[in-house]
Amino acid sequence: MERIAYLGPAGTFTEDALREATPEGQVFEPVLTETIHEALEAVAGGRADRALAPFENSIEGSIRVVLDALALDIDGLSIVGEHDYQVRPQLIARRELDLDQIELVISHPQPLSQCARFLRQSLPGAKLRSAESTALAVREVSRDDRPWAALGAKSAAELYGCVVLQEAPPDAADNVTRFVWIAPEGTDPGQGREWRTSLVFSELGADHPGALVDALHEFSNRKVNLNRIESRPLRQGLGRYMFFIDIEGRLSDDGVAAAIEGLRGKAEQVKILGSYPVR
Repeated sequence: MERIAYLGPAGTFTEDALREATPEGQVFEPVLTETIHEALEAVAGGRADRALAPFENSIEGSIRVVLDALALDIDGLSIVGEHDYQVRPQLIARRELDLDQIELVISHPQPLSQCARFLRQSLPGAKLRSAESTALAVREVSRDDRPWAALGAKSAAELYGCVVLQEAPPDAADNVTRFVWIAPEGTDPGQGREWRTSLVFSELGADHPGALVDALHEFSNRKVNLNRIESRPLRQGLGRYMFFIDIEGRLSDDGVAAAIEGLRGKAEQVKILGSYPVR
């Protein structure tokens, strides 16, 4: 039986996304972890066969802990697939409450940011507190009789015997999180009609105007389309960055392979994070 690691405890948005992303009838052994980083470590350490981790949100952008883990912290992993999940945060309490009674709202930092406008306008007097996961936030609310609430999944409210006060509308109506499947390097990603390749590169030589543009020309000159680019600190002093990009196409495609080979001639470090089907 396949072992799948993901952020726990039960009742997180990740668990809901996993149910949606897993073919109906497929049985697996859940490996729940306390952090996203630990889920990836479980795969690297052989305690899980795959992990499902949030990678990018349509409102808040990339999940930095995943980017940094794949680029810098954990070796031997590869992205082998993805799944888009429509996030619908719920305002959850231990008992029925009026919104003006709520003194504290607890959740993972992502929903707190995604629903910032709702929290400002509908609960202006409530304090905000971060939790390791939305499920842990709901669990904490379920155990305290004070007028507290959590932002979490409807399944967490059911799991911990709480009530859903209302849906918490995100700042943008289309609140989608892109989850990625993480597996050991060398894992067959399967088949698909459309493919994406994710990579990270850094150290473009002596600093000069247009260094990044020169590197990206390796793709544009070969008609390889970039879906996404993002910079993150390289952790080696101010002003040094690594660049994450997603490109259309498979690693084995002639244009993609040639573009990456050209990039290796301009960047000292190039790491392929995965080449995987998206359709």
